[in-house]
This record gives sequence, structure tokens and C-alpha cells, in this order.
Amino acid sequence: MTTMATTPMKNSSVTRTEKDSMGEMTVSADSLYGASTQRAVLNFPVSGSPVPAAVIHAYGHLKAACAKVNHALSRLDQQRADAIITSAAQIAAGQHDEHFPIDVFQTGSGTSTNMNANEVIANLVCIARGAAIGSSKDPDYLKAGGVHPNDHVNLGQSSNDTFPTAIHIAATLEITHKLLPAVGRLAEQLEAHARDWDTVVKIGRTHLQDATPIRLGQEFSGYAAQMRHSKSRLNRALETLAELPIGGTAVGTGINTHKEFGARVAKELSSALNVTFREAGNHFEAQHAKDAVVETSGHLRTIAVSLSKIANDIRWLGSGPRCGIGELKLPAVQPGSSIMPGKVNPVICESVMQVACQVVGNDLAITTGAMGGVGSLLDLNVAMPMMARNLIESITLLANVCNVFNDKLLVGLEPDLERCAELIEGSLAMCTSLVPAIGYDKSAALAKQAFKEGKTVRELALEQELLPPDQLDKLLNPISMTKPDEE
Repeated sequence: MTTMATTPMKNSSVTRTEKDSMGEMTVSADSLYGASTQRAVLNFPVSGSPVPAAVIHAYGHLKAACAKVNHALSRLDQQRADAIITSAAQIAAGQHDEHFPIDVFQTGSGTSTNMNANEVIANLVCIARGAAIGSSKDPDYLKAGGVHPNDHVNLGQSSNDTFPTAIHIAATLEITHKLLPAVGRLAEQLEAHARDWDTVVKIGRTHLQDATPIRLGQEFSGYAAQMRHSKSRLNRALETLAELPIGGTAVGTGINTHKEFGARVAKELSSALNVTFREAGNHFEAQHAKDAVVETSGHLRTIAVSLSKIANDIRWLGSGPRCGIGELKLPAVQPGSSIMPGKVNPVICESVMQVACQVVGNDLAITTGAMGGVGSLLDLNVAMPMMARNLIESITLLANVCNVFNDKLLVGLEPDLERCAELIEGSLAMCTSLVPAIGYDKSAALAKQAFKEGKTVRELALEQELLPPDQLDKLLNPISMTKPDEE
């Protein structure tokens, strides 16, 4: 084995030779990974996109917890455990992301990524011990207390239980620290608008046609409730993700690990990350199927659909400025056209809508990847890296676009009070409140004639003296139509 510097060198043309169970591989001298990772890099030049960094960081947390538990179970000495924990913590902190280059469309179990983590941690230990990168399988180095990627870093583990566990950890952390706060901020802003605009009366619309009046605050209270339900859905997802497959090893039986390993690792992760994890109640379900990921993705899809409803309504209500509905005034954030001067488009709403489309597409891929005969085959799911990629992307996109939606649109959103009043007075649906007084047929005839003559319902009803003016004013008071229980 070639002797080289004990710290990674950037852009080095120097190589080293490493071995795995299939033979020798040439690896760049400055790479912290080894033969197994290099083999996977060559095998999967598919998308150019590696496994999400969130999953890699989760692997760092997981490997550190496993080393700590293995030491507590007297399976790993203190020196090696401490070395692994220190190196794994660097991975968890994102310090070595560039050394995880394997394409996401790799072996379906995530074995390549698990070995990537094992090799990088082992080589970081080499550096810390003053040994050459790539020494982790050298007999003399190991006799002196060195760390082997399989025998020590991967002790009591399998790719088949670590990769799905890393998915759960990554998704849990991303939801907890990014998506839940973003959804919460959105809910609070929508609730603020609902309160502030509770006295703004506008025309309601069903089937995109005029309907009875509604308060703008009532509409926005519905949007706020959608986001509050979204928070509840995310909390249900966290409860599902809390169950970790770790401890099942190859097929769920727990071969080559300690019977307490899974429970202890879950407890250690809970303490270290300040979230709640527990060992899977049934390791065969946890590893053979990916229902937890499908369920979580389903909640994300529902949130995306909720956001699409809110964004689409706002862009409709803000359409115009002169030839559309125009009840809302959207903040102008950028020019809308390269040919039409002064045009401003609802670009933030469009961004939200596009994210919703992508999340729905990601959910379909996840669902397909978890189906029996596709990804879930007998005793293992073999579509996990793809599912991990789509799950993390959906969480990230939703979190980011919620923040954009809130900060660049909702905060500066305003109602056009004059336009709201103008449209509600001109609506033919105002005649609905006359039905109890003059009947359905007369009310319908009134609406049709008002439309034909270009008059408002109020104007025509006064002309025809259908009701005394004071009674007509009471019945055609739009605010009272939004509060029927208070009459």
C-alpha cells in the first residue's frame, strides 16, 4: 500500500490501491472513501445526484449512536468507540459531504451508501491516529487499535436496517426543524389575515360563478385551518417515523447483533437529537416494507394539495388588475413580462403550485417504490435510495416554498376594499336572501331581469316595489348574509 499524506488533498492526481471483497480498486488519494464506494461510483453513473445530504448526516448520527451502544454492550473498546463517535459527528455536521458521491439510483438497499459511511468514518479515524488514508484494513494498523469499516464501524448493523433508519432520522429532523416551523409561520400569518379582514365582505363563488356573500376573513380562516391540519399531519408522520428498523440487521432477525442493540440505539438517538425514537415493534415489517415512508409522503402530498388550493385561490382573487377579479392586491416582486411593460404576475403563487406538482410526483414515485413486486420484494425493500431522495426533497421543497409564500406574498397581501364592495353589490346572487320573503321563482326572475337590463338586484327590486325599502335594505345587507345565525 502506497504511503501518503494523512490529511485529504484537494484535486490530487495521486491514487492509492484499496481492496474489498471483490478485489482491488484504484481510489483517488485524497478521497476519504474506499474500494466499495469507488466501485459504486463507477457502477452507477445515472443521475449525477448523490443521496441527499440529510440522509448522510443522519448516518453520522446513527453510526455515533451505534458505537456508543456497542461500547456499553462490551462489544467495542473505549478507544475505538470514541474514535468512531468523533468521526461520525463530523459527518453528522456536514463536514465531509463531498466524500459521499454515490448516485442516488444505486443498489436498492442503500448498501453502497452504508459502506460509504463506514469507509469515510474509518479513514477519518486513520487521519486522527496519524496513519495514511486507506490503512483501515492493514493488519498492523488494526492490531494497534485501528478501526475497520466493517468489523468496527458497522458492528451489529446491516445496510438493510441502517439505511431505512437513516431515512427515518433524516425525515424526522427535516420535518421537526424545517417544515413544521415553516407551516406554523404560514398558519399564523393566515390567521392574522383572517382576524384583520373579518369585516371585509365580498362575493362568494362556487363553480367559478357568483354565490352568496362571504367575509374575506372567513375565506382566510379556511386557509389557516388547512395549515393547522397540516401541522397535525406532520406530527402524525413524526409518530410513524419514530419507529426505527435498527437492530433487525439483514432480514429482521437481528443476526450478529445484541438483542438490546436496537432499543438502546433508539434511546441514544432520542437523547442526542432531542426527538423521540423507539425500536420497531416488528422488525420484519420495518425492513420488508416501507409503509412508514409511504404514509409520511402521503401527509406531505396532502400538505402540497392544501398549499395549491390556497395559492390558486389567491392568484384568482388577485387577477387583474382591471380585467380580472381584483379583490386582492398581491405584492409586486418582479416584472412580469419581457414584452408587456408594467405587467406583474402572481409568480410566488406559481412557485407554490409547481412545488405542489413536484411533491405529488415524488409521492407517486415513493408509492411505486414501496409496492410489492416493485421495491418491496420478500424480505427487503430495494428502492430505498430513490424513496429517500424523493421524501427529503418533498420536505425541503415544502419548507422552502412555505417560507417564500409567507415572506414574499402573504405578509404584504392586501384586500381591495372598493373592488370587494363593487362586485358584491353587482352580484345577482344577492337575490338569494330575498327568497324567504318573495319566494324562489320571483327571486330567480328578478335575477334574470337584472342581468338582462344591466341593473343590480337592489335597483330592480326598488323599481318594482317588491318590498318596503327598509326591509329590502335589511335583506340585502351583505354582512348579515355571512352571519345567518345572528339574525
